[in-house]
Amino acid sequence: MPLEATMMIVDNSEYMRNGDYQPSRFEAQADAVNVVFQTKIDSNPENTVGVMCMAGKGPQVLVTHSKDLGQILSAMHKTSSSIGGQIDIPTAISIAQLALKHRENKNLRQRIVVFVGSPLEGQAADEKGMIKLAKKLKKNNVAVDVVCFGDGIEERYGEGDEGKPVLSAFVESVNSGDNSHLLVVPPGPALISDALISSPILSEDRSASIPAELGGAGGTGGGAGTSGSGANDFEFGVDPSLDPELAMALRLSMQEAQAREAAETAASRPSESESVQPMAASSTTNAGGSTTKAPADPTEDEEEALLKQAIQMSTDQDVDMGVAKSSSASDSNAVTAPMDEDEDEEAAIAKAIEMSMQQQEEQGKGK
Repeated sequence: MPLEATMMIVDNSEYMRNGDYQPSRFEAQADAVNVVFQTKIDSNPENTVGVMCMAGKGPQVLVTHSKDLGQILSAMHKTSSSIGGQIDIPTAISIAQLALKHRENKNLRQRIVVFVGSPLEGQAADEKGMIKLAKKLKKNNVAVDVVCFGDGIEERYGEGDEGKPVLSAFVESVNSGDNSHLLVVPPGPALISDALISSPILSEDRSASIPAELGGAGGTGGGAGTSGSGANDFEFGVDPSLDPELAMALRLSMQEAQAREAAETAASRPSESESVQPMAASSTTNAGGSTTKAPADPTEDEEEALLKQAIQMSTDQDVDMGVAKSSSASDSNAVTAPMDEDEDEEAAIAKAIEMSMQQQEEQGKGK
């Protein structure tokens, strides 16, 4: 995560009353200041941010090394009532460098963010003086980001000239390891804060504040990109810092699709193996000439064990049935015994009837 002490220099000159940036140049600048503060503090809780103005009666430090958003908002509200005069960029940058030099935590890197919405006049228009100041800042390891909007856009300074615009040359001279950037925000529907979010000025801090599962650096910090990098650099084309819910929904949808594909692949593998492997056992001949059957399926042993268990259960049932049959046989003998007695009685009766008939016949013959 980037450890930085940042000093923002705001433009509070008469040009800030212009309404080409909604609702006004100063209000659009105040919104951008709020975004820079939030991004810096969110990227690392040890970061500090300060604010100063560079017009009016002269450059003035409003807040130094603060972590409280309320102080920043109060300072911007106070500055809105003192709009006037002309900007003095070299003096403001020198004061900002001095304020950063006296930061409490010396491990924090030094950074200055300058908002320029007025035309360059005086020492600010002197390219040689600005380059000399840039080399001094570079020597002291101070990074500088310049945000140009309104009359601060320098197209007219470089048109038809071989040299580069003053602020562009200044940023190139102070740049060390791609730690300084120039952002130009032309008038239009795009807000200054939106341009800052998608610019290299806040890319490293923004990536560090986004968890890794949402496409960010997850606390490791990302490298600074080019000025043309925007939301398309993010996974699914969505910046998680702008719409975290949409980014999470897209990621969950992708994970569900991957899980579905993995389940379908796992389900298709057993059917493929069954169609390829033969179900019948292959026979092998041993040294004695006898043939033995080898299981063709790895689960043959399990099936054989189940078959033995079923046979054992069947044998137990047969034993139980034999016991039942013997018991039923004894029961049948017990039942047939009275039936034999009935048969004897009938035979006796039949014999008695036969003897009675013989006696009657003998009596008839005697008569």
